[in-house]
Amino acid sequence: MAGIEVTSLHKRYPDGTVAVEHVDLSIGDGELFVMLGPSGCGKTTTLRAMAGLERQTSGDIRIGGTLVNDLPPAQRDIAMVFQFYALYPHLKTRDNLAFPLRAEGLPKAEVRERVDEAARMMELGPLLDRKPQRLSGGEQQRVALARALVRRPRVFLMDEPLTNLDAEQRADMRTEIKHLQGVLGTTMVYVTHDQVEAMSLGHRIAILNKGRVEQVGTPLEVYDRPASLFCAAFIGSPPMNLFDVELADGALHASGGLVLAPPAGLPRDRSLIAGVRPEALEVTAQGADRTVPGRVVSAETLGDEINYVVSSGGRDVRVRMPPTVRFAPDAPVGVRHTGGIPPVYDSSTEELVA
Repeated sequence: MAGIEVTSLHKRYPDGTVAVEHVDLSIGDGELFVMLGPSGCGKTTTLRAMAGLERQTSGDIRIGGTLVNDLPPAQRDIAMVFQFYALYPHLKTRDNLAFPLRAEGLPKAEVRERVDEAARMMELGPLLDRKPQRLSGGEQQRVALARALVRRPRVFLMDEPLTNLDAEQRADMRTEIKHLQGVLGTTMVYVTHDQVEAMSLGHRIAILNKGRVEQVGTPLEVYDRPASLFCAAFIGSPPMNLFDVELADGALHASGGLVLAPPAGLPRDRSLIAGVRPEALEVTAQGADRTVPGRVVSAETLGDEINYVVSSGGRDVRVRMPPTVRFAPDAPVGVRHTGGIPPVYDSSTEELVA
């Protein structure tokens, strides 16, 4: 096992395109670490630099304390799983798993032992004599994971491995990957644009934007206290509501009349924005205590919850409610804050101030 240290990573291509502006990361030994961000944010380029598939313009990468800047991928003791399964179509599952071990020249007995072990862990026994075209997408991804597993690397690198699976298969594979990493205790770096994957898998999450790291924290830390307006808008579905607010009379007053409890230590000489999660608001009858008037724009019924969009104070407000609370589209309603202290941001720097 090995931790990973990325220091001042920068990647500029010959045409002048900057894929990674500046990335510093410290990934612990045995950690399942997720890099999350939209397309083009630099997460895959950073992962490929760790693997040695991209040569960074500047900066250092250390795996297990060893500087690997000049080492080829084969000497970094890593295994990579890609979005596309990259299985050899003419080989059966058994031979796909054995291929990297045979390429290393390992004895036949050891190859057989490792293949059987990986197949047992990934429950591939009935599939060992099938070629990839006879496997489902989820089965092919399990084979790809097992092929990485047989190498017994110090680090697993995974580049959006579940993107091509359907929703049920993605949920199943998330469970398998989480369990596998827990059993092995091997360092794993996982790249995704899907916040559900990031929140459910990661011990910690790094949120990237425009080639820089916006925040690193546990899933609850990045959800409860996003470090920037970008993180606040990116994490959460429905996304966080962002209100321009003024501090007066010991409270935060949002445009439209909503009143929020202020965090301690707020600066008084800045333009402020408060972030309120949809579940921290409530839709109720218009005119109820502590409400501001609004009108239902839409209601998205998801079975265990209803996500309302309410027009209030000249803007749309997102509210998450239990399925028993029902209002028809265009119904007059009231919206109120149900408690809790929201994170507050400086509107000029877009960074968390309290």
